[in-house]
Amino acid sequence: RSHPDVHKFSVETVQWYPHDTGMFTSSSFDKTLKIWDTNTLQLADVFSFEGTVYSHHMSPVATKHCLIAVGTKSPKVQLCDLKSGSCSHILQGHRQEVLSVSWSPRHEYVLATASADSRVKLWDVRRASGCLCTLDQHNGEKSKASSEAANTAHNGRVNGLCYTSDGLHLLTIGTDDRMRLWNSSTGENTLVNYGKVCNESRKGVKFTVSCGCNPEFAFVPYDSTIAVYTVFTGELITMLRGHYSTVDCCVFQPNFQGALYNGIHKDCNILAWIPALQEPLPDDISEKSLPQQHLNPAYEDAWSSSDDEG
Repeated sequence: RSHPDVHKFSVETVQWYPHDTGMFTSSSFDKTLKIWDTNTLQLADVFSFEGTVYSHHMSPVATKHCLIAVGTKSPKVQLCDLKSGSCSHILQGHRQEVLSVSWSPRHEYVLATASADSRVKLWDVRRASGCLCTLDQHNGEKSKASSEAANTAHNGRVNGLCYTSDGLHLLTIGTDDRMRLWNSSTGENTLVNYGKVCNESRKGVKFTVSCGCNPEFAFVPYDSTIAVYTVFTGELITMLRGHYSTVDCCVFQPNFQGALYNGIHKDCNILAWIPALQEPLPDDISEKSLPQQHLNPAYEDAWSSSDDEG
């Protein structure tokens, strides 16, 4: 807090530069997006906006551009160019504040944006003619949608976006307490039913999806817990409990035993969650009587003394 360039209000998004750890970015309710030099912890650049910054994102796969997408209190999506140090593009189409933005991990020019206007839009940022499509929860069935609800992704504010790791699907969350899974190529609502996904947040929801798991999981913060769902069936697997205050965000780390979940929270704690190293035991079996082969094979130690002797 004593750093001269510290954000003045709540920090909403922090992201490493995707290609190396020499730089990271942060954005805040103080209406700024800041670019930091990791080694010196000094500011490299600052982008200022007219309204609150809810979300920003850099493409994880881009090789031909250095654009940072920024969602603010304005309905216009800002694209900031790291190379030029200026806001080079504006995407117009939303009617209210933009609460979440996410680049596709599959196509470097495709961007998804979510707004308080109940809409989710997909853009090719090279095009000047507007968005590629606006996601429709009713899949174009006008008989089921009033003119007011046509081409809406949710019946409330859409405040969370997350692509699956392969970029083939997009998950969205809204204040209608629903999570929806979309085909990112066709824009079709896949109609997976996740039940009630509680969401009372008035800002962006920072949820995440697993990478390399079978099945894939979605991790959704709610109050002091994290709900874990299977992405393609909608089943609620478990609730991760351990915090004493609101969970601000969670991140999936695929490089530690297949999974590691980091949560940053208002109780000033970061908790790491890892998969169980053993399969669940029946109630009538004690741990001491557990046969070795009952261990989850993914976590068994394959070393033996014969390896050295040979």
